[in-house]
Amino acid sequence: MATRKAVVLGAQSLLRSSSTSSPSIRNLHASSESKKIVGVFYKANEYASMNPNFVGCAEGALGIRDWLESQGHQYIVTDDKDSPNSELEKHIPDLHVLISTPFHPAYVTAERIKKAKNLQLLLTAGIGSDHIDLKAAAAAGLTVAEVTGSNVVSVAEDELMRILILVRNFVPGYKQVITGDWNVAAIAHRAYDLEGKTVGTVGAGRIGRLLLQRLKPFNCNLLYHDRVKMDSDLESQTGAKYEEDLDAMLPKCDIIVINMPLTEKTAGMFNKEKIAKLKKGVLIVNNARGAIMDTQAVADACSSGHIAVGMFGFHNQLQRITLGVICQIRR
Repeated sequence: MATRKAVVLGAQSLLRSSSTSSPSIRNLHASSESKKIVGVFYKANEYASMNPNFVGCAEGALGIRDWLESQGHQYIVTDDKDSPNSELEKHIPDLHVLISTPFHPAYVTAERIKKAKNLQLLLTAGIGSDHIDLKAAAAAGLTVAEVTGSNVVSVAEDELMRILILVRNFVPGYKQVITGDWNVAAIAHRAYDLEGKTVGTVGAGRIGRLLLQRLKPFNCNLLYHDRVKMDSDLESQTGAKYEEDLDAMLPKCDIIVINMPLTEKTAGMFNKEKIAKLKKGVLIVNNARGAIMDTQAVADACSSGHIAVGMFGFHNQLQRITLGVICQIRR
């Protein structure tokens, strides 16, 4: 619901924004002219009718169809987006606005931007715009927007869940239950309490702070690294200690949570050299972009027993690599 409300308000604001005098910038402007708006979302099929608030799917269309059409705009929704003959590709030449989500992104390449002569706004109904060629979008004068803060609570809660899954050795235990096995020792030999563990978040923005607040009742030793130190009141609320030097913080941690944006500087940051600095058996949770981690280095470290990882996704999601991977330590 938060995403729906934020997207509606954002779309209303952007569609009503004033035009600019610069001829190089393709801005939306308030006028009686109908805009062609294309939304790209995954199909929910039979699940679409099970929850009236399930609007992030193609059937729900973000819940903004009535408003857009009442304003005289054309709203087309599809899940077909990747192939040269996709439904999205057919609309590229004359669409004005393209909306998609991080879970089913419409990849906007420089080639697509070049074809989209009428394109003015690229809107992500969520957080993150790495599915868009931002340099090409900037060169074309496009507005690129996302719904900042729309799912920060969900992500922080998901991170806490992944931490507990890893600490309690949940996945192997779950597999035993499903297969009818009962080998307590196989699970218990590396199932631990979260209490007393040192947890460090790399990045302490909206999500990182919410995670720290949720971890405080577990009586962990909480650390955070960020470009900016929290004020004293916020540090007191989270119970976390600031670590200015990332390389100094990482070896202290039993659990590392990655909460930084994907930029040119952070891409591939957790590579073989960075992972080598970590203590053996460290648990890593990455709910940020997969490209922050070197996929091969992570796989090698999991195989060797150096780390265990709970990841939201890998860098090459376009190739449909499985999401939500949990890599347990092998011993």
